[in-house]
Parts: sequence; C-alpha cells; structure tokens
Amino acid sequence: MTATPTPAPSPASPKSPAPGPSGAAPGWRPRRTLPLRVEAVRQLRRRRTLVTGLVLAGLPLVLIAAFAVGGEPERGGRRINLMDTATATGANFAAMALFVSASFLLVVPVALFCGDTVASEASWSSLRYLLATPVPRARLLLSKLVVALAFSAAAMVLLPLVALAAGSVAYGWGPLELPTGGTLPPGEAVGRLAVAVAYVFTAQLVTAALAFWLSTVTDAPLGAVGGAIGLTIVGTILDAVTALGDWRELLPAHWQFAWVDVFNSEVEWGGMLRGASVSVAYALVLFALAFRHFRTKDVVS
Repeated sequence: MTATPTPAPSPASPKSPAPGPSGAAPGWRPRRTLPLRVEAVRQLRRRRTLVTGLVLAGLPLVLIAAFAVGGEPERGGRRINLMDTATATGANFAAMALFVSASFLLVVPVALFCGDTVASEASWSSLRYLLATPVPRARLLLSKLVVALAFSAAAMVLLPLVALAAGSVAYGWGPLELPTGGTLPPGEAVGRLAVAVAYVFTAQLVTAALAFWLSTVTDAPLGAVGGAIGLTIVGTILDAVTALGDWRELLPAHWQFAWVDVFNSEVEWGGMLRGASVSVAYALVLFALAFRHFRTKDVVS
C-alpha cells in the first residue's frame, strides 16, 4: 500500500493590514485626514484672501497720502491722542493705523475668514464629499477653525506691520511719542505695538466665534459673514447706551479699545485683562455651540 504524498506547504501569504478603527478601510487614521497644510493652501489660493491682503496692506499707503495732501494734524491745546502724533515717527503712525482700523476694518477679515470657511463648502455642494472621504466631522471643523484663526491673526499683524515699515520711510524711525507725554525707545515701542495687536486679536475672538458658529448653521456664506459683522455692530451700539450702566462691562465691545492703555508711560493691564476674559468666555461658548451643532447636522450640501 503506497503512502499518500503530503502536499507541499504553500508559500506564506503576506500579512494583510489590520482594519482601521470602527471597521474603516485599512490604514485609515482620523488624524491624517484633511491636514492643516492642505486646508491652508486651499484658503490661501482663494481670491478673497488676496483681496483682503491687498486692502489691509494698502490702507497705510492711503493714510500717508491723506496726510501728505491735508498736512500734519494740528495738536492745539487739547489733550493729545494717537491721531495727533501720527506723523511723529513710524511707530506713532503704526499705532494710529491700528487705532482707526480696529473697530471695524479689522472686524471684516475675521468675519470673512471664519464665517466663509464652512458655509462656502456647503454652498459649493462639496461639504458632503469632504465628509465622505471620509473626514471626521470634528476633524474637519477643527482644521477649518485653526486655519481661519491663523489667517485672521495674519490679517491683524499685516496692517500694523506694513504701517510701521511705510511710516518709518515716510516719517522716520525713532521713539514713539506717547499721547500722555514722554517717549518710548523704538525697541520698546515695537514691543508695545505687539501687545496691542495681540489684544486686538483676542478681542476679535467673539466675532470669529460668531461667524464660525453661523457658518455651521447656514449654507449661505454671506449670511454668516454679514450676521457676525451685524451682531458686532449691535454690540457696539449697545455699549454706547449709557443707561445700561455696569451691564455694559459684559459686552465685548466695551473693552475693544482697552489696548490704548499700552501707550501710557506705565502699561495698565486691568482693562485688557477684563476685556480678554470676557472675549474668551463668549468665544469658547460659541465655538462649543458650533461643534455641537455640526456634529448632529444633516449635511446634504
């Protein structure tokens, strides 16, 4: 009786990759979807980013031309302010440019970058395709928020930076003349300007959060951007109602110019700390609402 030959062992098959989390495709990792670099490049290539940058960079040149046509500001005998010392040095000109733009002009790019980010994807009917990639909703929203805040911060820095450079060419590089009297050395003046810009950005977090939340609620980018700007203006109007008394201190608009205290001989931090705490508190609540709403939103766009 002949023995049955034993079949030769088949070559070992390559090990198949383990399935991803929750049964997803092999190799899929939530943290690797929609990298910040990809989202930043997408936003940088958009026309509104270029137009916003050109407007912010062009404003200091327009102001220099206006002073060239109208002459230097007259100081007279009244209390000197940042506008009166605008043409003293480049640092003074940068402080003045920040002062005239902080209340409205710098609100627009913040509302634009944060309010257009999600709603524009919905209006283009590309939001559902991003989620089908698949990009987790929290990851998509976080990537867009981080990039939007980064572009908003860049807008805040661009205007005073160009103003400092252009003002130094037009009026010279020298100490910053304080409205309250005295001067600051150029190095210290630049540091004070950096603190002022950081505070302006912190104060605008409320507008950023409003725009971002509205961007998750509506599919119309103009509605999100316009709604955030409109509500910011309403807050400014309410702050002007003196009958509200101490209730105005709960409004972010009440503290929007607290950064002017940076340009005293001794920096006064009290107003800026209270203003920053109010702005951050409102922003955290609104950002949380945006993530909560988007997590359960029926995305059909």
